[in-house]
Amino acid sequence: MFFSRFKSLDWPLIISSLVLFFLGLLSIYSSSLAHHNISDFRKQILFFVIGFSLMIILSAFDFLRILKNYPVLIFLFYLFVILLLIGLFFFAPQIRGVKSWYKIGSFSIDPAELMKLALVLILAKYFSRRHIEMYRLGNILISSVYLIVPFILLFLQPDLGSAIVLFFLWLSILIISGIQLKHFIILFLILVLLASLSWIYLLKDYQKQRVMSFLYPQISPLTIGWNQIQSKIAIGSSTFLGKGFRRGSQVQNGFLPESQTDFVFASIVEEFGLLGGIIIFLSYFILIYRIIRIALLSRNNFFRFFSAGIASILITQFFINIGGNLGLLPIIGISLPLVSYGGSNLILVFISLGLILEIPDYG
Repeated sequence: MFFSRFKSLDWPLIISSLVLFFLGLLSIYSSSLAHHNISDFRKQILFFVIGFSLMIILSAFDFLRILKNYPVLIFLFYLFVILLLIGLFFFAPQIRGVKSWYKIGSFSIDPAELMKLALVLILAKYFSRRHIEMYRLGNILISSVYLIVPFILLFLQPDLGSAIVLFFLWLSILIISGIQLKHFIILFLILVLLASLSWIYLLKDYQKQRVMSFLYPQISPLTIGWNQIQSKIAIGSSTFLGKGFRRGSQVQNGFLPESQTDFVFASIVEEFGLLGGIIIFLSYFILIYRIIRIALLSRNNFFRFFSAGIASILITQFFINIGGNLGLLPIIGISLPLVSYGGSNLILVFISLGLILEIPDYG
């Protein structure tokens, strides 16, 4: 039974995720050698073994259907992650002015990644029960409570990037559920007002500087604008086939900070050229297309909203990360799923894909 189910898995989805991972792994290995420390490379392999194994295991069981039938499990998971986010303010070490990770030895755990999965699940359950009642503004406001609590906790860390991803997740599921145009316009006006007030009263100086350096990168080219300028140099100086593995000047000489995380796309394009960038875009297109296809073919609203929510997270992080690398968006600390270094994100993405792979069997 296991082998027959294994053969029926969505292999284009799996292969595209593997291509993204191994291309990122090559880049991590290259930058690790440049820094004379391959510990991140070794840990990324360990994260992959854990995440990919969990994906295959979850794809063989109807765990997502259990969550659908027992919503209390979803709510308890959501509350557990909320407590983890609150605990960061008391127990997490401060790293570069941010309390975002629990440290366990040489490893870090980021609850924000868990919250992405928890919010997808709880919103999928909520909207699958009330999608025919989305003409009521009250249902929209109630659903926003599930977003507002983690959004505020992440914003206060501060982790603006993860907070924005959660917001777009909520908004995308709202749109898919069939929100009325007048309600959407009301929400848009409220968001414009909140964004204006946040700029004046809530955003920290360095966050404002990132936005200003995006709009006017030459204002502070040696400080806040350095990363994005070096990213554009790395991408712009490449060719169709790139400078070659371990021959990227910006990465190998240390000019491009965060080359394994925020700027992994720039480091890949510098060494593997436009071809490497095309492979990333094509692999993401296949991955997201297969997830959306599963959502559309599913006959159950919970599975449909869950798949669409995961697709929304991947799309949001893809555009924000690559947009920042290209200088089209501000840098807000968003990793590139499956490509960037980091265990929490990599494992949680594979877990999410494992849950999605269950759906074709009974959707």
